[in-house]
Amino acid sequence: MSATAPDRSEALPETEGPDPLRVWFRFIRLNRRVTAAMAGELRGLGLSIPQFDALSTLTEREGLTQQDLAARLYVTKGNVSGLVDRLVEAGWVERRAIPGDRRSHALYLTVAGSDLAARGIAAQKAYVARTLGRLAPDDIAAFEGLVLRWRDVARADAAEAAP
Repeated sequence: MSATAPDRSEALPETEGPDPLRVWFRFIRLNRRVTAAMAGELRGLGLSIPQFDALSTLTEREGLTQQDLAARLYVTKGNVSGLVDRLVEAGWVERRAIPGDRRSHALYLTVAGSDLAARGIAAQKAYVARTLGRLAPDDIAAFEGLVLRWRDVARADAAEAAP
């Protein structure tokens, strides 16, 4: 999934309309640009993107296990373990025992974690309003439709590739 431009010495096949590979590179670069911009916004709050992802996910549904949180964040349980440890140490998340399960704990936001998540969400909403929100509603609807169709094609491709 490299975002490096293709070697132009190898001719790309002629296509009618926009070149899907060129659109891909533009999309990846845009993703990097907006991710970097949001990282800067969140840094101002003392958060990293992974920390914000975890906190904002817990605003949607508290009581998740680390395994559930990892699945929602599309990371491994091992990756989320250290992240949760740091969130607990910072006083933003607390682990609570799950009755009848000695191995897992449910994750809950503390008051400080909930406040910080709300400030991060507000920063994200403001950034989206300043950027994507400046497009016409019809353009946003068309973009959403394209993203959803691309997602469906990518899911189908993954299902076909699965053993």
